Amino acid sequence: MDTALQTKPCRFGDKNTSDIVICLKNREGIPKQFYSHSSVLINKSKYFANRLSHPGSNNSNNCIDIYCSEVNYDHHVNLLRLLYLPTDSILDSFDSVKSAVGILQLAVVFQCEEIACCCIHYLEAVPWEDKEEELILKAVSKLGPIAMPILARIQPVDLAATKDVFVSAVRIATSIAGPCPPFGNELKTSAQEQVEFMLGEDEDAPLVTADEEVKSVLRLGLSQIYSSFEKELSSLLLEPDLVSERAEEKILHSLSDLEWMCNILGKMDLMKDFVSNWAESSSNVLGVVENNKLDSFMWGLKIKLIEITAKVLEAVGYGNVILPTPIRLTLLKTWLPYIRKMKPLLDSKGSEETGFPYKMSEDLCQSIEGAMVTLVLALPSNDQADILADWMGAEQVRYPDLSEAFEVWCFRTKSAKRRLVEGLDGAGNATVSL
Repeated sequence: MDTALQTKPCRFGDKNTSDIVICLKNREGIPKQFYSHSSVLINKSKYFANRLSHPGSNNSNNCIDIYCSEVNYDHHVNLLRLLYLPTDSILDSFDSVKSAVGILQLAVVFQCEEIACCCIHYLEAVPWEDKEEELILKAVSKLGPIAMPILARIQPVDLAATKDVFVSAVRIATSIAGPCPPFGNELKTSAQEQVEFMLGEDEDAPLVTADEEVKSVLRLGLSQIYSSFEKELSSLLLEPDLVSERAEEKILHSLSDLEWMCNILGKMDLMKDFVSNWAESSSNVLGVVENNKLDSFMWGLKIKLIEITAKVLEAVGYGNVILPTPIRLTLLKTWLPYIRKMKPLLDSKGSEETGFPYKMSEDLCQSIEGAMVTLVLALPSNDQADILADWMGAEQVRYPDLSEAFEVWCFRTKSAKRRLVEGLDGAGNATVSL
């Protein structure tokens, strides 16, 4: 090697001082030459150092052939340029995640440790978009231990840390610690979304949902949300202007928190807590909602109450929440008349007003009807008879349709009488043997 070249400043692509040529070849084998310097290549790349110390057929006429695709051609060129930069300038030269990932992969292949480290520092520090994160994961997962600083950013955390984050999010989502100025409802809404996301199906979810501290915080949050809802509801009739959007917006916001909590507790095996609270407060809730002042207003509130009640009825009716007979009976007798009254009212409003949004969907109607049938059939026969007699005597017998429950009740009643008669006959004909 010419020692004079080592004393001259080397610039990438300088033909006058170059003593080695890198030929990048694409699939068609068309080469593009880049004038380089062996001193730089040997110093910055173990791959090139090895190639130049063992010249062979691939290094003919001071030329090294490298095959690349169109996809990573630019990354090859950028890597060659970076070989000429001082170490403290490499990091500042990156302009995108995609470029840094491409260069990192090549830096590992060509054993350019200095450049690889700079790529890792860059990728570990800059923000990623979703598509970029997928690209990074796909690329660095094949690089081994060198990529650990990058992977550490997205690796799963331990259970204790997961639980701490979850509990903190629940506290914000349920306003246990009070409002969070200056973020207010925005932070609360974000926390609710993240709690739902964290309860998605994965390996950590069952561990979090089984934790007693988490359940304790959720019960406290339920109490907080219920208290807020009942406070807003009780003050509703004191509003000077019930027609205003602000009046309905306040109570709907509180009810939305309650619905969110219903969904969360269903995933935490704590639905019984929600159902018990709902059953206990139902008469007070309807006492306000059925007030004459609200006859023509608050349709959004009324339909939302029915939607939450549907979830409660489903949980109890299908045996997911086990409650004593008196509570199940009270729940049914409280909400059956209200829903039976509201269904035709909402249908009528929908027919009268174009675009009226507050309707009971077909799915919601079927859900309520199915739950009520199972609820009725799980009651003692005499209670079933009371409910069915009231249902058939009402003006709105069309919905909910309890005819299935009525048919089963009739069959069971006859069967019960037959069994009773057969039992009495058997007792009368019994003989005593000594």
